[in-house]
Amino acid sequence: MNKEELLNKISEKLNADLPGALEKAEVLYDFPVFYIHKDKIHNVLSLLKNEPEFNFHFLTDLTGIQTADEKQLGVIYHLHNMPKNYRIRVKTFFDINKPEIPTATDLWKGANWMERETYDFFGVKFKGHPNLKRILNVDEMDIFPLRKEFPLEDQSREDKSDKMFGR
Repeated sequence: MNKEELLNKISEKLNADLPGALEKAEVLYDFPVFYIHKDKIHNVLSLLKNEPEFNFHFLTDLTGIQTADEKQLGVIYHLHNMPKNYRIRVKTFFDINKPEIPTATDLWKGANWMERETYDFFGVKFKGHPNLKRILNVDEMDIFPLRKEFPLEDQSREDKSDKMFGR
């Protein structure tokens, strides 16, 4: 099955089984990408893992992202079906002032540390996570350093500009 066929098959299944979950789907940079409504993300991930036809049993990566307009945060999941070598990307976005989505640790144990890292750097709260706390930064830190409002460089330097990084 090629990437377009996989995109169409998953899109059809999501639309049939979880109406309203799929906001958009496209092949982007050689990956099928699915944009999912935040309230349905756990149901979608569960379906993608447990549906025998898809069998995405391996969570390759999970990370955060902030949109260029600085009003939304997102979480990106990279999933892999190893026997068939299918790879997909699942994205969900939500308001930066309400950064909470369900945990995926009940689906993939490996999500534990990835979610902690995403919380630590972006401030995304994973509801139901068994031990959501900072993993690399000190507990007393009251900022999330990968958000765009946090400057990348020493502000007294004139040879560097955060504008190159969308900040």
